[in-house]
Amino acid sequence: MIKVRTQTQLQDFLDTELGWRIKEIADMKSAVKNARFLSEKTIIRAAVALLYGHWEGFVKSATTGYLSYVESQGLTYAELRACFVVFGLKKVLNELGESRRAAGNIAAVEFLRDQLGERAQLKIDRAINTEANLSSQVLSNILLSVGIEASSYESRYHLIDERLLKRRNNIAHGEFLEVSPDEWANLADEILLMLRQLKTDIENASALAAFKNAAVGVY
Repeated sequence: MIKVRTQTQLQDFLDTELGWRIKEIADMKSAVKNARFLSEKTIIRAAVALLYGHWEGFVKSATTGYLSYVESQGLTYAELRACFVVFGLKKVLNELGESRRAAGNIAAVEFLRDQLGERAQLKIDRAINTEANLSSQVLSNILLSVGIEASSYESRYHLIDERLLKRRNNIAHGEFLEVSPDEWANLADEILLMLRQLKTDIENASALAAFKNAAVGVY
């Protein structure tokens, strides 16, 4: 994962990540459209799996890139919105919730109390977990974790779960699945709309410094 330090670098990163995926999906559209009858079903099955790969891949890379940008701003934990603080303190929070030993709990509380003024370190490499099964529920959790409003994606939750994820899982488990070329093309268009929307949401969040905690007067 490259280090993203400026809004320009973030935009370039997002452009590159989305650009090659758009091209590959367009190439697959052409392959599906021009496939011979006997190979069409096979190509579409492969195309569903590929489309899911781009869906999961871009969501993970785009949100990870955004977190890298946020971390590069040099803010303290106290200056960040709570959702970002969680990434830096997740290990401590887990220990606090799981430990039955007083010493461990006391150490965790002291860390939370004393480290909020330290420069935030967000554990970028382990921050975003798609669970290799990027359902609408997982997407909603990821968006919440990076401070992006999920409501504008909700109208496509059924599409994500039933038309994309369920089909991908069926194919991955070796089950036969028949999807028409037009149906696949429509699904691809819908997924691309969401990927473009996520790119725009991240760019807007970075431009507005939406990751900052307004309560401490950072603005």
